[in-house]
Amino acid sequence: MNKEDELIVDENTIKNSIRSGIPLTITTYTLPHDVEMYIVKVLAVFLRMAGHENLRDYIEYCIQELSVNAKKANTKRVYFMEKCLDINNPDQYKEGMLTFKKDIFNDITHYLKLQKDKGLYIKIIMLYSKDALQIEVRNNVVVSKIELIRIHDKIARSRQYNSLEDAFSQVLDDSEGAGLGLVVLILMLKKMGLTEDCFDITKTESETVAKLVVPLEQTVLANVTGVTKEIVAHINDMPHFPENIIRVQNMLSDPKSDMKDIAGKILIDPAMTADIIKVVNSAQYMTTKKIDSISEAVKILGITGIKNLLYSYGTQKLLGDDTEEKKRLWKHSYKTAFFAFNLVKNFQHDKSYIEDIYMGGILHDMGKIVLADVNPELTAKMEAFCREKNIPAVTLEDIKAGMNHAEVGALLAEKWNFPENLVAAIRFHHTPGDAPEKYRLLVDAVYLANMLCAVEYGCALFEQLDGSVLSRFNITNSNQIEKIIDAFSKGFNKEKA
Repeated sequence: MNKEDELIVDENTIKNSIRSGIPLTITTYTLPHDVEMYIVKVLAVFLRMAGHENLRDYIEYCIQELSVNAKKANTKRVYFMEKCLDINNPDQYKEGMLTFKKDIFNDITHYLKLQKDKGLYIKIIMLYSKDALQIEVRNNVVVSKIELIRIHDKIARSRQYNSLEDAFSQVLDDSEGAGLGLVVLILMLKKMGLTEDCFDITKTESETVAKLVVPLEQTVLANVTGVTKEIVAHINDMPHFPENIIRVQNMLSDPKSDMKDIAGKILIDPAMTADIIKVVNSAQYMTTKKIDSISEAVKILGITGIKNLLYSYGTQKLLGDDTEEKKRLWKHSYKTAFFAFNLVKNFQHDKSYIEDIYMGGILHDMGKIVLADVNPELTAKMEAFCREKNIPAVTLEDIKAGMNHAEVGALLAEKWNFPENLVAAIRFHHTPGDAPEKYRLLVDAVYLANMLCAVEYGCALFEQLDGSVLSRFNITNSNQIEKIIDAFSKGFNKEKA
């Protein structure tokens, strides 16, 4: 949705964004009036589907204020460049601002064309997570230190105002016309029962990011949590890992066990043996010759490799691949694993997590596979639960369609005693910024691999990818993404063949 001449609101795209946890992104270069109106319409549908129509007026104002400020910041950059002034120099900044308003007002078309020619964009990103609505407005010029100090000063000063009348009655610094707007934004947060802690403006290496986080209302959160508990009850009825896998896992954890004994235990299960030999002959391990002995395979995989493989093998054995939907999900999971493995292999010096990253990719959508197998009896129980608690039917449909699947998968992984790093890869594969720092490389790789697949499937755009994750892998533009997807897809198809 980044073409300004295609302004039809696609409700299915918005619904899929909310259910799948993929950010909804609108990109514009000049923010004309028709795009502003389009953003308002998309926001209205987004909030309605997320059950937050009551917040529409407040969030609409916040987005409009932040978008206009981002546009103004981009315009200011091209203005300073044309005047050969350094925006980071306090004296030159002051000099430029003396004539900025007047010159821009007299020839706004010229400066808007300049910023579009230089590729200066404004991105509006909406994300519905399990516990909050996240709204971001990004523009690809980095706010200067002077500007950031001024902005945070205005936010801090806004604490003294309890109403618009209070704000208007005070003398505000209006040299750039943004002071009152930010004060009103903070007042809007207060109207929603929030504080300025829910709002922040920061910078990355290439962008200025204004972020608004609106915690879900307790009723909405309770609805999602309540229905999810019905799924968890189903998870708790599932059996533990098969005994033969548990025995091998126990041997792997016993320092007295040797590789020969482990290989002998695996040989008891022909299916497990075949899977291990198949994996060790894949491109992941780049063996110089074909491996056809389980003893050789075990030596090559090592203890960590076998443990990871058994998590995958056991999960597939229990969750199954007996429907077309499950087969599709497992195929996507293996593709994500291949992409994640190669992202780290090609773009990171730290290879310590590389086997865990491959397995995190395979297991990241466990929750979706569980939800794909919701039987009629469980559906009836959940429908009865919703009626009893007066929970809208759409909440149940959203969860069955994948909403909160990351949490469902993580709960299942915890039940099966998966290690913390794999649980993190599952739980945070849509929200990498929430992951514990020690697992960020693992989670970032799985997140980006999953999103690359979404881009290839036509379900996401480059603009929807997390900028901090892209920076970790030194990816700066959509051309790089296209080349990576093309190379990885060819490699995956070759290995599959």
